[in-house]
Amino acid sequence: MSDIRFDDKVVIVTGAGGGIGRAHALLFAKHGAKVIVNDLGGSAQGEGANSEAALKVVEEIKAAGGTAIANPENVINGDRIVECAMDNFGRIDVVVNNAGILRDKSFAKMTDEDWDLIYKVHVEGAYKTTKAAWPHMKDNNFGRIIFTSSTSGIYGNFGQANYGMAKLGLYGFTRTLAIEGRKNNIFVNAIAPTGGTRMTEGLFPAGAFDKLKPELVSPLVTYLCSPDCQETGSLFEVGGGWMGKVRWERSLGIGFNPDEGFTPEDVAANFEQLCSFEGAVHPKDNIEALKELMENIQKFA
Repeated sequence: MSDIRFDDKVVIVTGAGGGIGRAHALLFAKHGAKVIVNDLGGSAQGEGANSEAALKVVEEIKAAGGTAIANPENVINGDRIVECAMDNFGRIDVVVNNAGILRDKSFAKMTDEDWDLIYKVHVEGAYKTTKAAWPHMKDNNFGRIIFTSSTSGIYGNFGQANYGMAKLGLYGFTRTLAIEGRKNNIFVNAIAPTGGTRMTEGLFPAGAFDKLKPELVSPLVTYLCSPDCQETGSLFEVGGGWMGKVRWERSLGIGFNPDEGFTPEDVAANFEQLCSFEGAVHPKDNIEALKELMENIQKFA
């Protein structure tokens, strides 16, 4: 297999001043990319700002012989991050939406600010950056985009209603952009990473935390963004040297005559079958998702 290279590519990594984002930036640069190292430099809760984090990563990249520019913008101003790439390198090929914060509280104690700030950083920030990069990728007939989801979005997690909402929402974003971008060679995927970072410190036993090195997430991201990779619209869990692809599964369900209707008691009587995953299906798109519904309508036509 030939080496994966990004010699003529420009890569934006948001939240790249530390943790998983830093690992992404270093690995892309190692493989020849020109990297925009974006990081506001705030706390894990989204407070404050400091450009030192991004500058330090740029220094690491340059010391290793790579090319990088520090960008301290808030991802909510994602258009300015893309402007930085265009002003310095004249193009944009890859966007890795990695920036994120936590505002963990039980739903009863969560404030509007906790909810809104998580949405703004994770969802609006990813939207703004991707939206600004999209026309440049279309013009070049090439683009690779990564959204950072989470197992908290896929499976839920106590105290993370805001975070889980944002993270699963990003997968919905992934699925739609994958459909819209395919004709222009823009491929879009999502990862749900687990890494030993400041955002996860204290959540794992010491031995496990040490094995969850952020750099064990980045090889998957780098491959998904490579010109030869044709994967799009997918979601991957990754961490600790392990990775796996996630897909939706749905029961075959139950069907009633749409002309005659049915009652709540009918639902109750058939609920076990409704929830049975024997012979489950795995719809890939809206057309496949409607297959059983349409068959039920046709059965009673």
